Amino acid sequence: MSANISLKYLNSLISDAQTKGNKIEKILLGYKAYYFFMSDSEFHKEVTSSALSPSKRKYKDHKIKVTQDDYQVELKLHEK
Repeated sequence: MSANISLKYLNSLISDAQTKGNKIEKILLGYKAYYFFMSDSEFHKEVTSSALSPSKRKYKDHKIKVTQDDYQVELKLHEK
């Protein structure tokens, strides 16, 4: 498993992007990373309460896109 798979890391990516003034289009999570994050009660509660449909779920008001990469944890930013 990748060392970058932690909720703390994901939260730091989001806060760094916001601090730099970047607008986040979506959070890209590999399917195994998404499964790992769903085992965290904080992440699970926020994501599942954001929408009933798994394709419309959000974390910290940012859309989540589950990818085919195993442990991808990235932010897709709006182009300026």
